[in-house]
Amino acid sequence: MLVVSIDVSGLVVVVSAHTRSRSPARCTGCGTLSEWVHSPYIRHLGDVALGGRPVRIDLNVRRLYCENSACPKVTFAEQVPGLTVRYQRRTPLLQNLVESVGVVLAGRGGARMLRILNVGLSRCTVLAQLMRVPLPPLVTPRVLGVDDFALYGDTYGTLLVDADTRLPLTLWEGRDAEQLSRWLREHPGVEIACRDGSLTYRQGIADGAPDAVQVSDRFHLWQGLSRRVQEVAAARRGCLPEALPAPHVTGAELADTAATESESADTPASRHARRLFESVHALTDVGRSYSSAARELGLDRRTVRKYARARTWHEVVRRPPRRPSTLDPYLDYLQQCWDEGEHSAKILHQELLAKGYLGHYQRVKMAVAPLRRGLPLDEPRERPPSPREAARWIITAPDRHGPHTTDRLRRLLEHCPELRETHELVRQFADMLHDRDAAPLPRWLDALQASGLAPLAGVATALREDQHAVAQGITTPYNSGVNEGRITDLKLQKRIMAGRAGVPLLRHRVILIAHIRRRYGDTPLTASR
Repeated sequence: MLVVSIDVSGLVVVVSAHTRSRSPARCTGCGTLSEWVHSPYIRHLGDVALGGRPVRIDLNVRRLYCENSACPKVTFAEQVPGLTVRYQRRTPLLQNLVESVGVVLAGRGGARMLRILNVGLSRCTVLAQLMRVPLPPLVTPRVLGVDDFALYGDTYGTLLVDADTRLPLTLWEGRDAEQLSRWLREHPGVEIACRDGSLTYRQGIADGAPDAVQVSDRFHLWQGLSRRVQEVAAARRGCLPEALPAPHVTGAELADTAATESESADTPASRHARRLFESVHALTDVGRSYSSAARELGLDRRTVRKYARARTWHEVVRRPPRRPSTLDPYLDYLQQCWDEGEHSAKILHQELLAKGYLGHYQRVKMAVAPLRRGLPLDEPRERPPSPREAARWIITAPDRHGPHTTDRLRRLLEHCPELRETHELVRQFADMLHDRDAAPLPRWLDALQASGLAPLAGVATALREDQHAVAQGITTPYNSGVNEGRITDLKLQKRIMAGRAGVPLLRHRVILIAHIRRRYGDTPLTASR
């Protein structure tokens, strides 16, 4: 029982209280009730703000003798349930608020929010209280998700997630097989393990949980195939202009015209491209690897690969068509004014402004530059697709293409048999994923190997080594989607702390914030009737 009086006259609400003097108290060591008073003293407790003002509780409590002679404690301080905790100068309500704010906002952000709530704590204190919060007990999951994430720079970490509850279990720095296998041996009972195509995680799961069924994630399978399709499209750059409609000239003539223009224009870009093309092919044509050629020439490996796969240097230095601009609707009027004798770009710009043109004078000046040389206006032309765009057309489901894209893809596939074969193989794999049927997988891998396309043959070799997990990824409903979501959340928490959080603090926050969201996210904060 407490006797309470409140003083609200100052800037701080002071609550004075004391316990009943004749009420027995329970020993904090052995639990024996005692009424033998040693001495009184006052505890100063912080509580949540009241009416926008901080609250301090001055609690007069007693120190008593323990009447149990076998108890190691001679004296003890009485505790008030729900109000005091041993060695604590905050009430449980305020302590819970500090811990929750620390979990959600970390150090600096948590200290600022607590200051708004009239609780003055430093960021170091907030982090210290956060690290004192015990993690929930770890229960071995039936379905485990394993994935890596970028911790900082070239350092990576590993995140484990319970795929059934969708809650993170733990994380650590590094992504080696030994750490994963050790964790699995310490927590036996995992039946299914979802992962990407990493050889490291494959070995770690096989060593730590040999009876677990490994599932290769469908998203990563599709992503890996998409990258190889882009490599195939990049190696067929000469075919890409064929996707454009050519009412008067053929695609081959357009490509030859572009090559002739590039060759005739002796520009620094063309000379640089020709020099690099000759240097790269002088090394790669005699069997040197891309990495070796890159080291000798001082180039990036991807640059060497791009030049080595090009058949002519024109493919890597093409003059792109002019992009559409806000001036295009006014080109006919601009030509009309020029024919009528108005050759001042300044006056032409003012007339276009009166017609509704919102662009800059400089664009008009550049547009009439060909007219001053006796050339026609530079009309916008449709740009040939890039290798990435062509790969996106191939991997996207046909029913999601617009009429324009469908027509361009049809012309491209009719001209290039390699891309047509790639498109057919991609659609076969998409059907396997859609139907959850892995029976055609061996024949599909044989078709990849027999295609004669090096990127697709490399996919076939990699998937054959992991064929059982790939088949599980196609047929079973398990995947690593929950891991990707948790890694996105992990990166958000890391950025909130400006990327300076160590692994223990990051682990604490990622795990606790997931449980806080689970606890409060689905419960509406409405008063019960």
